[in-house]
Formats: sequence, structure tokens, C-alpha cells
Amino acid sequence: MGLVTAPPALLVLADGTVFRGFSFGASGTSIGEVVFNTGMTGYQEVLTDPSYSGQIVTFTYPELGNTGVNPEDEESARPQVKGAIARNISSRPSNWRSTQSLPDYLKQHHIPGIYGIDTRALTRKLRSIGAMNGGISTEILDPAELLMQVQEAPSMAGLNLVKDVTTTEIYEWSEPTSPEWEFSDGAAKSEEPLTVVAIDFGIKRNILRRLASYGCRVIVVPADTPPETILGYNPDGIFLSNGPGDPAANTDGVAVTKALLTADKPVFGICMGHQILGLSMGGESFKLKFGHRGLNQPAGLRQKIEITSQNHGFAIAQESLPDASVEITHLNLNDRTVAGIRHKTLPMFSVQYHPEASPGPHDADYLFEQFVRTMRESKGQA
Repeated sequence: MGLVTAPPALLVLADGTVFRGFSFGASGTSIGEVVFNTGMTGYQEVLTDPSYSGQIVTFTYPELGNTGVNPEDEESARPQVKGAIARNISSRPSNWRSTQSLPDYLKQHHIPGIYGIDTRALTRKLRSIGAMNGGISTEILDPAELLMQVQEAPSMAGLNLVKDVTTTEIYEWSEPTSPEWEFSDGAAKSEEPLTVVAIDFGIKRNILRRLASYGCRVIVVPADTPPETILGYNPDGIFLSNGPGDPAANTDGVAVTKALLTADKPVFGICMGHQILGLSMGGESFKLKFGHRGLNQPAGLRQKIEITSQNHGFAIAQESLPDASVEITHLNLNDRTVAGIRHKTLPMFSVQYHPEASPGPHDADYLFEQFVRTMRESKGQA
């Protein structure tokens, strides 16, 4: 996209830092928490991941849009971000699967973007100071005026965004399993379908695909669904999904999960689901300085390491977990924060990363197999 012809755009951070660049996507003004993602691929999956609701994403990879967008790679029905930040933008995609350019896609969904700025300098600032609110605008080009709006926006800490992305209706996942999405031998696939109720805090489509691939019948329910309704399906297992915002502010999810702890049902949580499970077991969460967002985060324990896809700004405090009942199974090896837990006596476990990939490595796909195996054992089928 030519720098000369593109309309000007302004990015202002809450600390008063100003970046002047050029517009791509929609015109207008958008305020959100500015974060960065270090992945070299998968920008469409990032943009459509409900866990990014309320956030403006800085992509550290230097050029965005080369492969365009397509319907198959969406992780939800639309982009979920508040805005996008890039160094360079390609408006002429070159990929046989592409159906639309990235700038046109964002414009269609009313998402503004800014490019032509020093994303390395921006990322270094977010790493040193921490993620903070910011605003992108093509209509407010006075930094002081835009800064006033940014400083009036609520902090991500204490913000419950799950209500904005959860499903409003109960539905059964019905997309047929496709070889296009297979990257395992499905050794754990059950001949008799296992019923899983997935609590939707902002669930990604590829999580649903992976559960279905392993032979699960998946029923997706809103985040505030009462435990009686969930158990009314007589599920073989319960899944706690990813999602946006502060997990401690998701009081409905914590209350429902706490009630389900006595149901003697296998439980598997990912990302927000991991945090909700930790909170329901008596742990406490805290906000990370700049979060973990990328495709190469090492996680493990006792010399077993997985390279994982991560996207979260909060974590469970290790010292808050009750030693008598909870075992830590994984740590993020960059900062030693909790990346996985397991209940010592109940069939419940969770991870603070994305084993479903999309985008990202497949190292942790075995966790879906582990969930299936746990459900079988609970049914006496092992």
C-alpha cells in the first residue's frame, strides 16, 4: 500500500507517546489496550480470536497482509480486535486460498488500523512500561484530544469482556471433521461419541474442531449457564474455553465452575478456562506486565518442554494455589509463571496456552487425547 496515497492516522498511548502513520482498514477512532504479538504467521486467526476482544494488537512481524484472508481461517464470525498496528501492509495478497485483502477485510468489519510506524520502538516501550490503553484515529489527528479519550477508557484489570463474546444460545458444534485440519493420528478417538459441554468464554473454532476430531459430541453453552443445565446434558466431560478480559471479573464463570467441582466430571480448561479453574480451586490471578502473545513460548516442567502458542495478559499466582489439592504441571519457561495445573484427586486439568494451535505449533495436541482418556476412565472404558 503506497505511503503517499494512504490517509494519515494517529496512534496515542496512555502515557502520551505519539506515533504518526497511515490508515488501513476502516476510518474512525478506536480505543483499547495496546498489546503485541510476536507470531510470524497467523494474523487472521489472531484478529478473529475472541480472547483479543478489547485490545489493539501490534504485530511485530514487519509486513502484514501478504496472504490475504479467507473464511476457513477465521476463529470466530468476525474480527474481535479493536484495532491493528503494523510496520508495512500488503494490499495485494498472493495466496491461492485468499478471497479478500486484509485492508478490505478490516474495512468491511469497521476495524481501524495504522501502519508505517516504528513497531519495534512501540514493542520495546510496551515491554519496558507494560501494556497500556491507546487509541487509533483517522479523524482525531490532534494528539492531546485523542489522549483525553484514551485516558478516560477503563483499564483491562477488572474488566469482564466475556459477556461481549460468549454465545447467546446453546448449540451443538456441527462442522464436519475435515482432513484439512488434521495433524494427529487420532489414536484416542472414541468409537462411542463422548459428550462434552463447552462453556463459552470466547471459544475458538479450532478448539471445537479438535474436540470433534477426537470423537466428541460438543455442546456449546453461554458463560452464565447454570450448573444444573450443564449437568442436565449428562456430559462425559466439561470444557472451559479461552476468553478475554480479567478472569477475576468473570464471577459467573468462577461460580459455575466452583459448583461443578463436586460433580465428579472430567474438566479441561484452556487459557481463560485455566484461570477460571485455578480461581475456582482457591487460587488468585494477577495481571502480567505485557502478557504472553506469540507462537514460540516454551512451557514445561522436569525437563519436558513444549513450544506453545500463547495469548493471555493474566496468570494464576503460584503461591496462591493450595498445595494439598493442586499440582503445577507446566511453567512458562520465560518468566516461570504457572502454565498448567492438575487437581490431585479430581479428574481436572488446565493449561495457560493453546494446544489447538491455529496459529502455532502442534506440540501440545496430546492434551485433547489426555482429556478423552480421562473421560473414558471416568466412564470405566479404559
